[in-house]
Amino acid sequence: MLAYFVYSRSRLAPGKSPPLHALAVLPFHNLQPSAADDFLGYSLADAVITKMGYVSSLGVRPSTAIEKYRNQAIDVHKVAADLNVDTLLTANFIHEGDDLRITYQLIDAKSDKIKGKGTFDVKYDKLLRVQDSVAQEIISVLELNLTPAEAERIKPDRPIDPLAYEYYLRGVDLHGRHDFPLAIQMLEKSKDIDPNYALTWTYLGASYNSAAAFQFGGSEQYNKARAAYERALSLQPAQLEARMFLANLLIDTGRVEEAVPLLRDGLKTNPNHAAIHWELGYAYRFAGMLQESVAECEKARQLDPLVRRTNGSLLNAYLYLGEYDKFLGSLPDTDDSAFVVFYRGLGEYYQRDWGEAAKNFDRANALDPTLYTQTGKAFSYAIAHRDSEGLEILHNLEGKIQQRGVGDPEGTYKIAQAYAALGDRASALRVLRYSIENGFFSYPYFMSDPLLDSLRHEPDFPSLMASAQKRHEAFRAAFF
Repeated sequence: MLAYFVYSRSRLAPGKSPPLHALAVLPFHNLQPSAADDFLGYSLADAVITKMGYVSSLGVRPSTAIEKYRNQAIDVHKVAADLNVDTLLTANFIHEGDDLRITYQLIDAKSDKIKGKGTFDVKYDKLLRVQDSVAQEIISVLELNLTPAEAERIKPDRPIDPLAYEYYLRGVDLHGRHDFPLAIQMLEKSKDIDPNYALTWTYLGASYNSAAAFQFGGSEQYNKARAAYERALSLQPAQLEARMFLANLLIDTGRVEEAVPLLRDGLKTNPNHAAIHWELGYAYRFAGMLQESVAECEKARQLDPLVRRTNGSLLNAYLYLGEYDKFLGSLPDTDDSAFVVFYRGLGEYYQRDWGEAAKNFDRANALDPTLYTQTGKAFSYAIAHRDSEGLEILHNLEGKIQQRGVGDPEGTYKIAQAYAALGDRASALRVLRYSIENGFFSYPYFMSDPLLDSLRHEPDFPSLMASAQKRHEAFRAAFF
């Protein structure tokens, strides 16, 4: 595989300036709330966000960051501070019969001054025009200078069957609500009516992928997700969302070497895309390129300080480098995310703060019993010397992974660590082998990880490390 260029660790790509504006496009507010129309609020905002993601001079907050503002009264200063932006776009809509009226404002968050505002009417069967009209207003009011390539990419999309587009927007809304099965139903309907709209395939892939990752789906769902992403890219090769989502799937299913070119090419399209930098850091972490992983994630946070809140790929490279205080400091200050609370417990476990670690492991599992949080519960049982109960959890998790036919290799590595903590070295080695063979080969971490110390004198351990080292060094040679 040909080596791609390496990004500077301390600055943005040469010749590229950081974004001039940080913008949040808030969910559109339905002035006549109804179950039939409310889906438009989030999905129309998402369409604008997606369109503006190709403009490197504008930092646009992702849809995951603005989802919580559905149907909320907006305090401009508070929301802008929360999202760390200088400009907000707010909009209202009314749907009556065949007509849709959109009223919008671009607001300077510091001065409260309205930079631009307007109203436009579209027929309901022309919903696709909304994103183009709002995007052009943003570009005009903020006086953004687009490169020729950017101007080409944000041109109006090809026409799509109106009913197919409505199903697409409904699917996007449901995906944002984490109702993945129903999102799949809507998006399948959309692509059956009009199979040539690339973003339908992208969100269909994302819904299948999310169902597989978060709801213990099986390999069949991962395969459907990959096929959907590949169809999206066949229709629109430069689409950033499909590239980023496919890369994440490839990383999680053991093919990180295929993910890196997708992400690096995405950064050629927009070198200031925070989420792609973060995803590249995720890929590097799996391959054991830990300093490079930190550099990409820190660059992402330079571009969007909120990226750690809206992206599940936490800054684990600090943990893997043994920089536990930095790792804990990198976590969002929240107690309502099971994923974050689990990782806070894991950082405390490495620091041997057993009481706090157990408390956070227990809380995370109570919030949401996933592969990660149930593994944390097993760690909590290890702290309490309730080994049989911890081992029962881990055996059940292994069974689910085998039943699915695919598993998150980084999450599986944590099961191996928990087995080691509970004294079951044979199971720890078995699961460690599975993790390495399925794509988590962070060799430098393995060699220094204190949670593997009880395994280092086992006969099979050197061969497992040799396997991880070989792939790690091949990755380094290919990409650095």
